[in-house]
Amino acid sequence: MQPLYTNVQVNNEIELCEVNDPDCKNMIERALLKRRISYYIRWPKPTFFNRKKDICIICVNDSAREEAEDMIRALCDESGYSVKFLLKKAQNNFL
Repeated sequence: MQPLYTNVQVNNEIELCEVNDPDCKNMIERALLKRRISYYIRWPKPTFFNRKKDICIICVNDSAREEAEDMIRALCDESGYSVKFLLKKAQNNFL
């Protein structure tokens, strides 16, 4: 007998986009919550050449990538915010 969770894929989050504006981040968060898309926000450590503290990276599960990407593109085009889409596998440093 196989457990139910053997086919479940884990650690398949992607870095969807990079946001510089806190108002844009709040707007994207509300929209993701409204559509019930699971996400997390990663705050990269500032480097010597990049000292901006308000940059955050929004990460979502790979299965919700298309819906989240379309929604964020529509919101940012409508509101005039600039968002940099990364669309790469998230670097999970859990252990």
